[in-house]
Order: sequence, then C-alpha cells, then structure tokens
Amino acid sequence: MKLLLIRHAKAEDRTLLSLSEKKDALRALTPNGRKAMRQAAKGLRKHAPDIDVLATSPLLRARQTADIVAKVFGVAEAVEVTVLAPGASGEELLDWLRAHAADAVVALVGHEPDLSELAGWLLTGKRQSVMTLKKGGACLLEFPDKPAPGRGVLAWLLAPAQLRRLGK
Repeated sequence: MKLLLIRHAKAEDRTLLSLSEKKDALRALTPNGRKAMRQAAKGLRKHAPDIDVLATSPLLRARQTADIVAKVFGVAEAVEVTVLAPGASGEELLDWLRAHAADAVVALVGHEPDLSELAGWLLTGKRQSVMTLKKGGACLLEFPDKPAPGRGVLAWLLAPAQLRRLGK
C-alpha cells in the first residue's frame, strides 16, 4: 500500500472564531489557504501516484482541502472518515486502512499532530512523531503489503512551498 498523508491548508484563526462562537470543526480555509492548496495540489499531482481512495477528516478545513485535491487528481469524491478527526484512535484508523487493497494508493487529509504521530508509528513502531507536516504539506509512506506499525518506509516528505514550486 502507498499512503499519502496531507495536512489541511491554512484555515481561519481559531482565536477569532472563539469570539464569534463558531466551533473549531467549522473553521474554513482562508482565501489564501485555498489558493496555496490549489497550487500545492498541482505539484502533488506531478509527484504523487494516482489516488485510489481519498479520505478526509469530517472537519470543514480538511474537507475543503480534500475537495481541492480531488479536483486536481480527478477523484470523484473524498470519503469522510470520522477516525481522521483530531484525537481519534490510531488503531481504528489502521483498521480502516487495512480494509483496503494492499496495492491501493490511499490519501488521508487530516490534522497535526495526529498525522505526524500516525507517520511516526507506522515508520518506527513507536507512538511518537518523527516529522511535522506543515499546513498544505504532504508525505508518502510505502508498505510491502497492508500497513502495520514499524513497517512503513518514507518515500518523500514535501513542505507546502516545495509542492507549490512543483505545481508551477
């Protein structure tokens, strides 16, 4: 399996939203965040394999990021997966991943620190982060078969600025 981890793009400031009583789950991407993600997704498209399954956290900013990725990759629709929400169980997400074909390319759009902790667990077998995904950044993990802790290999890790440059 190839596992593409994508952090959502830049979203509205949470401190401003607390003043307006909007919930964190409803924070949308900023106009600049959308624009930067469209460019980053074009770069990602040049560097990443075709996506078989695109999954997103149920939070609005992740959903909006996934929609941009889906459009650029020609994926019909992103699947909303509750175990991609911040603080969800890594074991449940791993179970969800294992339900897909061993040769699938699965892309997950989510949040920090959850994505970097997932990557660390899958790469080292230890529940600790070994990297940080910046907003709009991505990495590709590869597995000889189905994903398992400590069995992943980091193929690449790209910052959003690198992806945007690739997208030009």
